[in-house]
Amino acid sequence: MKVGVVTFPGTLDDVDAQRAVRVAGHEPVSLWHGDHDLAGVEAVILPGGFSYGDYLRCGAIARFAPIMTEVVAAAERGMPVLGICNGFQVLVESHLLPGGLLRNDHRRFICRDQRLRIENVATPWTSAYAQDQEIVVPLKNGEGQYVADAETIARLEGEGRVVARYVEGNPNGSMNDIAGIANERGNVVGLMPHPEHAVDALTGAGTDGLGFFRSLGGVLA
Repeated sequence: MKVGVVTFPGTLDDVDAQRAVRVAGHEPVSLWHGDHDLAGVEAVILPGGFSYGDYLRCGAIARFAPIMTEVVAAAERGMPVLGICNGFQVLVESHLLPGGLLRNDHRRFICRDQRLRIENVATPWTSAYAQDQEIVVPLKNGEGQYVADAETIARLEGEGRVVARYVEGNPNGSMNDIAGIANERGNVVGLMPHPEHAVDALTGAGTDGLGFFRSLGGVLA
């Protein structure tokens, strides 16, 4: 299947995301922030980085990029959309996901391998995992603290929309150790850690992240 990977000014991990898509057996399609169509893709990834220099707030300017008009409309029609790190920030700024992402509670950038528990395997991005499977993927962020009001947190937990949760230590102060969430329909997922950096054993990070990209074929084939 064709999977679009969006590049904004300041995006860093678009090539990594494209490679992960390719390793998973799909066709990556490069999408530019100024594009006005999605070039016939069947899913979209918003990769990590510092879109528009993280000015105002992380993801706040990217929300208004022409391509995001198309991404929001496609997501509302049910297209699978994955936001990784900065992409997660763009998704919350675009109101495709609830809550917000603040500066890490310890006020420092963090970069390390992080253990996660996959708690929702019913999304197009996680179906290749077993329920409650633990994986290790790289984490690198300065504004990764997920926050939301009490009602939103209760709804996410009650509806099973916490996709991934930090285990063996909370790296950034995220409420309820939340590392990733899904929208009500389940097609839109935001994830702070970086599965695209863990798709090839040759890189030293293992292959635990590959399931996010292989899942697409299983759900949509």
